[in-house]
Amino acid sequence: MAREPSVPDDESLGDDGDGTATNDGNTGLLDRRSYVKLAGVTGAAAAVTLPGAVTADEEDEEYEEITARGQVIRIGRGETFENKLIDLTTGDSVLLLVEGGDSVIRNVGFEGLHRGDEFMISINAPSGDVLVENVYLGDGSTKEGESFVHGPGAVFYHKQAGCDVTFRHCNVQGWPNNGFYCSNTASGGSVRFENCYGKNNGVSTFRVAGGNDAVVNCVAYNDGTDYGPGWGGYTEDAGRPLWVWPGGTVEVRDSEFAAGSYPYAAVMRNSGSARMTGGAIQGQVQGSGLQRSDVSSSPDLSLPQGVPTSAREAAAGGSDSSAGRSDDDELPHVLLFDGDESDVSRYEFVVDGEVEPATHDGATIDEETEIEDGTVYGVVADWKDAFRFDGEVETLTVDGPATVLLDGEEVDPDEFGEELPHTLTVEGRGEPTSYEITVDGTIEFDGAEDPDDEATTVSGSTVQSSVTDASQSFRFSGTVTDVAIIEGEAVVTIDGEEIDPDEYGDDELLPHAILIDGADAEDPTTYSFEVSGKIVEASFCDLTIDDERVYEDGVVRGAVGDGRDAYWFDGGFEDFRLLGDASVDVQFNARDQ
Repeated sequence: MAREPSVPDDESLGDDGDGTATNDGNTGLLDRRSYVKLAGVTGAAAAVTLPGAVTADEEDEEYEEITARGQVIRIGRGETFENKLIDLTTGDSVLLLVEGGDSVIRNVGFEGLHRGDEFMISINAPSGDVLVENVYLGDGSTKEGESFVHGPGAVFYHKQAGCDVTFRHCNVQGWPNNGFYCSNTASGGSVRFENCYGKNNGVSTFRVAGGNDAVVNCVAYNDGTDYGPGWGGYTEDAGRPLWVWPGGTVEVRDSEFAAGSYPYAAVMRNSGSARMTGGAIQGQVQGSGLQRSDVSSSPDLSLPQGVPTSAREAAAGGSDSSAGRSDDDELPHVLLFDGDESDVSRYEFVVDGEVEPATHDGATIDEETEIEDGTVYGVVADWKDAFRFDGEVETLTVDGPATVLLDGEEVDPDEFGEELPHTLTVEGRGEPTSYEITVDGTIEFDGAEDPDDEATTVSGSTVQSSVTDASQSFRFSGTVTDVAIIEGEAVVTIDGEEIDPDEYGDDELLPHAILIDGADAEDPTTYSFEVSGKIVEASFCDLTIDDERVYEDGVVRGAVGDGRDAYWFDGGFEDFRLLGDASVDVQFNARDQ
């Protein structure tokens, strides 16, 4: 007979100090007593050798050893805490408190069965990115040192936090009060787990909620492991491998879950939802919010490649790369486009080898990104796009404020080929011909004469002009999205190849229109929405269809500064989110008005 879950869905999350539990919902873990303790401890900088620490030189190792004495190590903005072995055999705790974004915890091992209190890693950074990489918390924890009903946990993400955290190659086992307690992303920020491993964590291993949260190539399950005297025998020595709280639809990809002795392998709490692709689930799923595609019932529960198997291995910066599950050999180079919330950036690059989208450093994979024969087109705003490739980058262009990193180093796109790599020529046929051509990047006149005498460039992406028996040439980045021969006849070539103008800009006439107008907003606005039908981008005012941007799955995300974004669509709205002060105007059956 299956036992009762270790924690009810209305679990108490705090203790007021007098033994009376309070039900504050999904709000926080450190109670008032804990905060007083934190306030009374002087933070130690990551690079400082703490009392009781043994330096790397003394041990002839490539890490520093820290003896747990209840200290708090504060990690501020831009700081890195790495190559540390934390000795928990004293029976006390060490808290790594992340208070600032753009910070890193890397190559850290917690050694010994934990008998203290609190969480080991607590994240409270209000913004920015946080990376937690190659961390071992796999020796377990008892409930001996914690008066809170559920005992100590491994990792906690505060409700006040707003940062985006990537956990990569982490091993978390045997913690009574959650392995990764991160469901507060329902209030802001995000967490992403890549190649992480957890088992026998009470309450849950992966506890998530936000619509930008993701669990990728991870493993979580329960088995009969005994972590030593004092561990187990209480109700929180097993829990939900995956627990999704209400907030947004969480991405779960190529991950493996098994319930073991716990009643459920995954729980969708109330309206919690997740979309799982690939991987496997062995055991029951509670709740109706899990969407599955190609999910089996026979999980591979071995360690993902790169996960450390001991504290000292993690502290030294290594892992047993020969053990565990392995993805196909990865392409050696990474090109990352880090968007800026101030405006949309469009990019294009060409490599002379193979290229594929990647989730490197928290990047997301956009199904609308175009990849063909080593050429990639895409767009970023307040998110990241990344690609793995082999060979060399031949050309690279970016229109907008995005930053580009090649193998972790920032690069100047101008160093790779032409800034405007493509040519477009319009050749007259002996009679006056007017035309208008639009690209989704930048277009400039390519000639010796003053462009005002030859053509009119509108907003940097559209040209309007006329020819008779001469030709006009332009250089541009991005792709051609619309070619309109308004009157007459002309031959149009792109990179020397003649095109059919009728194939550009002609799409079915969708009935409804939406305009996101940032002209009067003080700051940039980001948005996303989903409709039940098709969406095509449109230019403002006349809403001319741009058929190069057709969103067949009905999902759009973007950002607008002091300009306007417009779309034609059919069907109804399934979801709409707006962050900023831009105005939104929706007109149904707009063509009939």
